[in-house]
Amino acid sequence: MNAFEYAANLSQQYPPNSVGRYRNSDPVLINYLIRLGIEGIGENYYTYTQKTLFDKIGVRTMIMETDPYGNFLIQGYEYASARDWARLGNLYLQDGVWNGERILPEGFTKFVSTVAEPWAADGRPIYGGLFWINVPGNFPIPKDAYMMRGAGEQSVTIIPSHDLVVVRLGHYKGQTSGFKALNKAFALLMDAVPETKK
Repeated sequence: MNAFEYAANLSQQYPPNSVGRYRNSDPVLINYLIRLGIEGIGENYYTYTQKTLFDKIGVRTMIMETDPYGNFLIQGYEYASARDWARLGNLYLQDGVWNGERILPEGFTKFVSTVAEPWAADGRPIYGGLFWINVPGNFPIPKDAYMMRGAGEQSVTIIPSHDLVVVRLGHYKGQTSGFKALNKAFALLMDAVPETKK
């Protein structure tokens, strides 16, 4: 069974919009729908993201792994240089616009950086549209911050109020070791980088 079939056939665990839980099957299922859409318009699934996103923002090192059936996994199996992760973060910081061209749909950055309804209903306002949210202030950065986070606390953090993107790559030494170093760096950055005037 490929990753798409597995994600598409999982039974519903909770009633819709009632409980927020992080599941890798969610981005896998979304990617299945993306693949159907890309192939449905006659485009090549394997080159589409490079052509329509990465080439436009200058990302050159991104490697997206697939399952054995050739389906992109997109839930933690993407590898790129810190500079390229920063470019992706900057695309979000600029509300999806790069060099005057709208790359992401209007309102998409607001969608990913807003607490998702099930997570709010569950009393855990920490997750949006596949991005982690700092609404409860779990990190020593402003509450408008949102992040892409991976294993070992690899992360891209977008902090709109400071016009700042922070990329953290490093050796995985355990679940919480990255948190401590990152929180210390965040606290120093907030002292060094003033809030921007909007």
